Amino acid sequence: MEDKGMEHPRLILHNFLTEEECKELEFIHRSCSTVGYRPNVFSTTLSHLIATNSPHLIIPFLPIRDRLKEKVEEIFGCEYELVTEFTGLISWSRGASIGWHSDDNRPYLKQRDFTAVCYLNSYQKDFKGGLFHFQDGEPKTIAPLARDAVMYTADSRNTHSVDEVTEGERLTLTLWFSRDSSHDEDAKLIPLIAESLLHKSNNVPCSFLPLPASDNMYWFAPNQASHQELGFDIRLGRLHSLGFDVYYSQGMSFISDLSELLMEPMQLARGHQLLDHEFANALHALQVVQFYFWKGCKSQTFTNEVQSGKVVKLSQSQCEKISQVKSVFLKDTKLVETVFRRVEQQSFDSASFSAAITAWEDYSRKLHKEILMSFPQWRAHQAIYSVQFDVS
Repeated sequence: MEDKGMEHPRLILHNFLTEEECKELEFIHRSCSTVGYRPNVFSTTLSHLIATNSPHLIIPFLPIRDRLKEKVEEIFGCEYELVTEFTGLISWSRGASIGWHSDDNRPYLKQRDFTAVCYLNSYQKDFKGGLFHFQDGEPKTIAPLARDAVMYTADSRNTHSVDEVTEGERLTLTLWFSRDSSHDEDAKLIPLIAESLLHKSNNVPCSFLPLPASDNMYWFAPNQASHQELGFDIRLGRLHSLGFDVYYSQGMSFISDLSELLMEPMQLARGHQLLDHEFANALHALQVVQFYFWKGCKSQTFTNEVQSGKVVKLSQSQCEKISQVKSVFLKDTKLVETVFRRVEQQSFDSASFSAAITAWEDYSRKLHKEILMSFPQWRAHQAIYSVQFDVS
């Protein structure tokens, strides 16, 4: 399919992703995302995963990214190899929308030639609103359906908009491809990965433990209000929506900069019980909790033999410490529950959760080994490509 001369070059591919690929990317996004580029939007970029000591979580993206690039080249009859300009997970929560635009509509976006959007969840089932519309041509309107992909040219022939999301969280894997090799995403990622893998800090006991980014990257506030006024930290917000609170044994009085508190070791509480396990930081706890719910809670996924998860009843002083943290980092719990949908019916089993902690470590360790093994070849390929196409 040649894109030149076509009035509205675009295509929908049904079931392009597997259900498991969708669920794994959803897990990564819900456990790693930061505030996005527009109001009520959250994003997870590959560079952010590297910056937060989670470069191994790039591994699930790579085969999907290659398949998408090959398909775009095939569909649009490209006689040259495209480069991936950007890869990211993007979710739209209640209130997010965007009017008519093309994806190359800014001077700094002119390198974008093709767009691929993969839907990771479904309209009406997982969220309401958020329909995708093309201004002209067919198909005119797309109702997002998990596993489907839509591909189109990034220019004005495919001017489009997205309706306001009214409930839930609309989640996509979005990529842009370019003819301009100087905008190759890999050329930017490879030095970052090299630094992450080769220059680990001595005080990080496990190389796959996440290290949070700056506090303001996680602060969600309506109408971009300041940290001191409204909103919540999205790490604690996502934990709250799944029924968890965070507990710091040292208390807030020992921290001079409250923004540093979420970098400190902590425990999770659920209801009136405190879970025995200590997490390295809030991001670590969030990754484990999201992994637990991704893998099915009480399902037979967790087969490791572990002792029953230890829990103790919260004391009055512990409850007070939890309340203090919530008063600072969850200033508006109703907003949290509106944005992330508090899931009351989620079951919880402490023994399964203990097994999930071990399973998360195994999963992370496996991906970490994969990126260590694949990185030299990836870097060598990029070096050859850079010479061939003069990537600066």
